[in-house]
Amino acid sequence: MSLPVLGVVFRPQSPPESLREIVTAVDESGVAELWLWEDCFLEGGISTAAAALAWSDRVTIGIGLLPVPLRNPALAAMELATLERIAPGRLIAGLGHGVLDWMGKVGARAESPLTLLREYTTAVRALLAGETVDVAGRYVTLDGVALDWPPQAPPQLVLGATRPKTLRLAGELADGVLLTGEEDLDGLRAARAIVEEGRASSGREGRPRVITYAEVDPSRSDLRGTLLSLAEDLAAAGADAVAFHGTASSPDPRPFLDALA
Repeated sequence: MSLPVLGVVFRPQSPPESLREIVTAVDESGVAELWLWEDCFLEGGISTAAAALAWSDRVTIGIGLLPVPLRNPALAAMELATLERIAPGRLIAGLGHGVLDWMGKVGARAESPLTLLREYTTAVRALLAGETVDVAGRYVTLDGVALDWPPQAPPQLVLGATRPKTLRLAGELADGVLLTGEEDLDGLRAARAIVEEGRASSGREGRPRVITYAEVDPSRSDLRGTLLSLAEDLAAAGADAVAFHGTASSPDPRPFLDALA
């Protein structure tokens, strides 16, 4: 079994001023992806991604994820298009419901999160493809909106999902799915199957990408062996990419970089 694409996470429990050192270390390593979390109320996904892309030359930067209730879809498309044009082919954009309690704290919780995510993802994909969008949905309203600076090719767009309806939506509308890593191997297989069903129902071609986080205590002995064995198991269960992260109390990803070097 070949390994999936390997990445690490810069958890937002680390202060923003430590990001540059981590980005440099990841870019100089053999690790393919660096994932950034926009958790309320820690660090912004767009701002950290812009800095990470500017400070790196090679590594792919993933935003996991942008809670859709917090941004107008036209603004999200503008930001993502700008990042993609600055660093073509090195951005993966994750969209999702966000933590509903957090969305409630800022007065942005939607009555139907799935409807919002469907309307939002459809609009953002169309804008990033250079289309002019007219839509009057339950949550998304755009009147003849088009980007003046669309990217030459849209960035990868994935949806964060845990439940079947959102997993199916990821297959239907996005390039793939971003999983929390809380699933066991059987849960990962089931998630992969639902995403594939969504893709098939949409009539779209191509294999949807399944990305999963994996929390590992960085103080474990034989960390390299642990990471590689876990990566193989996750790949066998359907993961195309794995992003390792430490715990909230030990968020530094450098032990994983050292182990995977």
